[in-house]
Amino acid sequence: MKKVFNITLIGILFLSNLTNAQSLETKLQTLIDTIYTSNPTSVGIMASIESPEHNISWSGANGYSNSKNKTKLYPDQPVLIASNTKTYVSAAILRLVENGQLSINQPIKNLLTIKTRDLFKQGGYNLDSIKVKHLLSHTSGIENYANNAYTDLIQNNKKYRWTRDEQLELTIKVGPPLGKPETVFSYTDANYLLLTEIIENLTEQPFYTAIRELLFYKSLNINSTWFPTLEEIPEGTKPLVHQYWGKYNWDSNEIDVSADLYGGGGIASTLKDLASFTYKLFNYEIVKDTNVLNLIYTEILTKDSKQSNYYFGISQYGFKGLTGYGHGGFWGTIVVYFPELKTSVAVCVLEKDKSGLKYEIVEKIVGLINQ
Repeated sequence: MKKVFNITLIGILFLSNLTNAQSLETKLQTLIDTIYTSNPTSVGIMASIESPEHNISWSGANGYSNSKNKTKLYPDQPVLIASNTKTYVSAAILRLVENGQLSINQPIKNLLTIKTRDLFKQGGYNLDSIKVKHLLSHTSGIENYANNAYTDLIQNNKKYRWTRDEQLELTIKVGPPLGKPETVFSYTDANYLLLTEIIENLTEQPFYTAIRELLFYKSLNINSTWFPTLEEIPEGTKPLVHQYWGKYNWDSNEIDVSADLYGGGGIASTLKDLASFTYKLFNYEIVKDTNVLNLIYTEILTKDSKQSNYYFGISQYGFKGLTGYGHGGFWGTIVVYFPELKTSVAVCVLEKDKSGLKYEIVEKIVGLINQ
């Protein structure tokens, strides 16, 4: 009789856990559906959660992957994650630190090509004083080429094929240095373009190949993540969604990806891959040396005393009283890892003009998980 009771109790607990999991998934999808119904001009909303400790691995979506053709949006379609790419570049740099190939306190001068060194020297930069950590934290004093004038250049020639060298040249043309390293915080993609050049020079591989290998995509089952046009689309991957910016009448599929491809942005990924990568990064499955990974939380205070909440390729966020770490992207993306919940949440809103919704979605998802 005792054995029967134990078996029955186990069965009840199993069914209870299963019901709770199903209930949460239903609530999560209802959340996405409700927000989309209230905001149909968002085109499409996608979300993904990775939380092994809570037995959650969920993705959901509502809306259209192509607003013109009214094509249904699926949760496992890839998106352009834009500046979320910076976290991948930062992680790759930390892997090189872990391998003993690099130090974050190393001046960047001898890590760059002669061409880039000469370009920045002519632009008034002292590359002996700019260190790897300054690029990672946007405290290098380097100007930002990705400004309104750059947006106009893209608008006037959406199919133009940019090179990294051209974008670095634009950086110099924008103007002189903003100041010496650690003088000001200034978010600029050029910092991360220089980091991908450093990755290439140290690994003697194209940066996208090196990142794939350094971050263990294959062994960690990061299967639907790639740099479009630089790498082949992974087998079995669904079509890339269309992401929009109504203000300029932009459709991401009508703009050459090279406008944002070389480290400041560039990666295409499913939200499941994005959430999974983020979870695995912060749980030491990629950078395994605790001391090295913890460098990612380094905050470099600048002389202007302005707090940036930006570290090495990640920002700090607060949702529902919880602190999270992650990054956002130009095309309406965000991913945040919450250490207290051991949970990563990735969201994409397909219309940039409605991208503020991503914060509301993360907030409400955290509320559901943390009930």
